[in-house]
Amino acid sequence: MSTAVPLPAVHPHRRAFSVLRGTGVAGMLSAAVIVIATIVAIFGSMLAPYSPVAGNLALNWVGPSASHPFGFDGQGRDVLSRLLAGAQSSMLGPLAVVVGALALGTALAVVAAWRRGSTDAVIASGLDILFAFPGILLAVLAAAVFGVGLVSASVALVIAYTPYVARVLRGAAMKERGQPYVAALEVQGASGRSICLRHIVPNMMPLIVAQATIMFGWAMVDLAAISFLGLGVQPPTPNWGFMISENQIGIPQGYPLPALAAGACIVIVVIAFNVLGERLLEQREHRQEVCLQRLGLGVEPLAQRWRAPAREGAEADETALEALDAPPRRGLPAPGEEGRRREQ
Repeated sequence: MSTAVPLPAVHPHRRAFSVLRGTGVAGMLSAAVIVIATIVAIFGSMLAPYSPVAGNLALNWVGPSASHPFGFDGQGRDVLSRLLAGAQSSMLGPLAVVVGALALGTALAVVAAWRRGSTDAVIASGLDILFAFPGILLAVLAAAVFGVGLVSASVALVIAYTPYVARVLRGAAMKERGQPYVAALEVQGASGRSICLRHIVPNMMPLIVAQATIMFGWAMVDLAAISFLGLGVQPPTPNWGFMISENQIGIPQGYPLPALAAGACIVIVVIAFNVLGERLLEQREHRQEVCLQRLGLGVEPLAQRWRAPAREGAEADETALEALDAPPRRGLPAPGEEGRRREQ
């Protein structure tokens, strides 16, 4: 009598570490930068050595010193304190945009893949209409209707990003919808909501996480641009995008450090999110290729697929020409010689 051997449980932390380790050195460094930025966003106000709001006009545009590594801005406020305190609003807005766009985009993608037919067509038409409106334009319209602020700008970007998320995830949802396990669950009497929430969406999580990391960088850049235009976070609340706007006047005067420091923070965080997202996508594609190769369904790069017919045809022509020009082998007639013998 055989007994089933239980599989060892994989701890979520170990699985997350193995996924990060699979992204390589660049992915792990990007993850470390993201962790540091998150900690600063949570505890930045407490870590700030000075008040990020109170200023002293006698210290405006004073350069760096031992106690003030980044100097003072145009209103005599400590730049380091404003950078630490501004991390919260600079990262909270993109987080809200990513969560909202992923929630709406995933829901639309799963509904379109599950219902298909007219429902899929209506959702696709609505997404095509939203594709025509850039995120910055929607943010300007939202600021004109609802007033300036981080909330209206974030809502506008959620509406602008949802079509991109839904378009990417719809293909993955359609693929999962056609898997045999979905048909088996339907035969067992499982409801569509249960199948989608408990099976289809969890199987799409690697792609969702990769899209979230890339989208976070986009949202941070767009919100920084909106704050730069004065439609996002309002003074005196510190924000990296608004710090570039209010300190740009110091660049021609020979005080570029306050604006450059805020811009460097945005660039570093955006690059970290984009690199991690790209590495996660590459890792997901590599795992799919490995699984297909184990099943005997080899996958070759797209460029090789396009070049394969031309390469095969050229090799065939070269083989035919070599066969006509080759000398006869021992015991075998030369090409065309056997036909001439038959005619004689």
